[in-house]
Amino acid sequence: MAQELYQIRVKGHLDQQHWSNWLEGLTITHLENGETLLSGSLTDQAALYGVLHKLENQNVPLIEVRRVSPDEMPPSQ
Repeated sequence: MAQELYQIRVKGHLDQQHWSNWLEGLTITHLENGETLLSGSLTDQAALYGVLHKLENQNVPLIEVRRVSPDEMPPSQ
């Protein structure tokens, strides 16, 4: 089964060291507008819901969740 690519925007800048282990290998990008963009592939919807659940448990305000095509992904860091 092919993995799906996602972008998740949240309010605030997440600490990369703290969150990188929790977010299923998603790339953490701080945006100039004070938001964080989480991007990358997830194995299935259960993995997506797991990430969203972790964010919710830490009271991180969710702004947007999008499934995207490879050309919409930011360049690797």
